[in-house]
Amino acid sequence: MKKYVFILILLASVSLTAQRENKVIWITIDGLRWQEFYEGADSLLINEAKFVYSKEELKQKFWNPEENKRREALFPFFWNEAVYKGVFLGNRQLGNEFSLKNKILLSYAGYNEILTGYPDDENIKDNSKFYNPNKTLLEVLNESPEYQGKIRVFGSWDVFPYIFNENRSKLAVNAGYRHSLSENPSPNELLLNKIQDEFPKRWGTVRFDTFTHNYALESLKNDKPLVTYIAYGETDDFAHEGNYQKYLESAHKTDKMIKELWEYVQSDPFYKNQTTFIITTDHGRGEEATEENTWKHHGRSIKNSEQTWFIAFGNNVKELGEAKTRKAYFANQVAATVAKYLEFNYEAETEVGAPLPILTH
Repeated sequence: MKKYVFILILLASVSLTAQRENKVIWITIDGLRWQEFYEGADSLLINEAKFVYSKEELKQKFWNPEENKRREALFPFFWNEAVYKGVFLGNRQLGNEFSLKNKILLSYAGYNEILTGYPDDENIKDNSKFYNPNKTLLEVLNESPEYQGKIRVFGSWDVFPYIFNENRSKLAVNAGYRHSLSENPSPNELLLNKIQDEFPKRWGTVRFDTFTHNYALESLKNDKPLVTYIAYGETDDFAHEGNYQKYLESAHKTDKMIKELWEYVQSDPFYKNQTTFIITTDHGRGEEATEENTWKHHGRSIKNSEQTWFIAFGNNVKELGEAKTRKAYFANQVAATVAKYLEFNYEAETEVGAPLPILTH
């Protein structure tokens, strides 16, 4: 009898060990400025009639003369919960900087830098749909036995199949207006497919983030990937439109969706206390609310487009909160940070940035 009890305990131990692999949810929020993230709603933009269509309603939601309360109103999950579980980098008011290395400062170039760990200004000069000559960390992971088939990619922008070079990488990429990629879609995924087809399209190349988010959430529930990448896109498109109201509302909604992801993984034994969230943005944007309105745009000709931000929270992340030291970090360090968290030896074709000093080991 004792022998059988010992075997059962051993099997339970092996099962628990097998499940205690590090999982990561890697998220980007397209074109979300560090100014809103760290300072909340911009006083110049929220009071400008040409950028908002319901000023009093918007100010009631997101305005407060105190900066900390403004950012809490805009990002309640990040600033009331996540900040106590990890590290927040990039508040330039405090001298803490997070920046891009690439000089193109457009989305494709930013995503390439974040996902590979190095900029490639020679090959990636615009947002054209061409297959990325560089391998992302996720492609390298997918080539390994331990991660092959256990990675999922979700994006609102239809250029992500090219950024991840899906033909070469064999990654499962649900982006643009694609349906669920599951061989056996859940009832929720089938409903998402139907609604997405029937829903009015505001942009030809970018779907609303609610579809991207819910496809990703269903995948976490049903596919149990070890690595999930989610790219929310609305904030950038609303900013390009000059619609500051929708830009703020979309940013607020994204905070709510990430909270939903966090609460789900903390309720699932497969992910609970084994998952880290890595979140950043692909580029910054201008600051001016003048005739040029550079806040709407980004690129090499727009000052401050290289200024971004970074946060991480969850398993094995130092609980340092908002960084207040005068230091400079870069987007080319993100891929190596994810690789280190996964305890994966990432050897890229080009030298990548060093891991960020945010992990407990």
